[in-house]
Amino acid sequence: MNHGKKIKVAVIIGTRPEAIKLCPVIFGLREKSQQFNLIVIVTGQHREMLDQILKEFEVEPQYNLDVMEKNQSLARLTEKVIPALDNILLKENPDILLVQGDTTTSLVAGLVAFYHKIMIGHVEAGLRTYNKYFPFPEEINRKLISGFTDINFAPTQSAADNLTREGIPQDKVFITGNTVIDALFYVLGNYKSKWTEFQNCENRQILITAHRRENFGMPLKNICQALVKLIRKYDDIEITYPVHKNPNVQKVIYEYLSDVERVNLIEPVNYFEFVSLMNESYLILTDSGGIQEEAPSLGKPVLVLRDETERPEAIAAGTVKLVGTDTDVIVKETSILLENEEVYSEMANAINPYGDGKASGRIAEIILSNFKG
Repeated sequence: MNHGKKIKVAVIIGTRPEAIKLCPVIFGLREKSQQFNLIVIVTGQHREMLDQILKEFEVEPQYNLDVMEKNQSLARLTEKVIPALDNILLKENPDILLVQGDTTTSLVAGLVAFYHKIMIGHVEAGLRTYNKYFPFPEEINRKLISGFTDINFAPTQSAADNLTREGIPQDKVFITGNTVIDALFYVLGNYKSKWTEFQNCENRQILITAHRRENFGMPLKNICQALVKLIRKYDDIEITYPVHKNPNVQKVIYEYLSDVERVNLIEPVNYFEFVSLMNESYLILTDSGGIQEEAPSLGKPVLVLRDETERPEAIAAGTVKLVGTDTDVIVKETSILLENEEVYSEMANAINPYGDGKASGRIAEIILSNFKG
């Protein structure tokens, strides 16, 4: 119990998506600086992309483990994070450690915190596909994290229901909304895009991201072939693809798409610019999880290049549709949205199930309530 002292909260971040979703939580804790002592730890699981996000949101970490290596295996990443984080938690002894989502950083951090008997709060808890290899390794990471989490911040009722069905007590599960919507609204309210390509082009813009491990190899080749077919089929579309820095992605993308007219292969852009790209696009094709949550708030239909999703709420709401990685299916489903205005409008105008942009404030209040007494 707190007994009037400030609550020491450690927030750990490893990847770009984690940073996007945890920076608003950091803002929420900063607003209550009289009640919280805040420590930000980054592992550097994604180095350049992570640093970029932290700079944009003006978040300065107290610790940087800098563990990234080229083509690093999950086992090697785990091996490096455990002892480095063990020393930090031994030194700082926070009251609670916040992890986010489903990354290796979150899994390992939660495990080390458990070893130290430190309370663990899991932001974006409860997402499930119930297929351990889709997404890989994220599905199992999430389930393992739930096993040692003390406070579960579920983004939706569906996610909360998953946790209680797995035996987690209801008084440890809180529905907050998703913090990515907080981040999205922050960007829309504080940033004017410098991106001019979309605004100055009459073509309908298709934004694509594809970089998940389960899509390495043939699935990614199928996606590229679908994009080529779409370009040949429609002369009024243009495709913009920020290409992930992973060499497994870059090799395939540049081999198939580098010389295709009206396909713009660009370096990964900062998050603020990516929000602008989403906002200016006509529709989005992605294997990302976060975009399934963000794009509906912008009124953009999303076709998900995966066979399963841990975000069924978006499918139920009609804001996204699973299309997998079969070339012909991708072409067919994209063509429907390009040709059928009624279907497009139904997806574009569906209500986003992921919240109102106030999740971070709720998380701060829930932490406070758990330390009262």
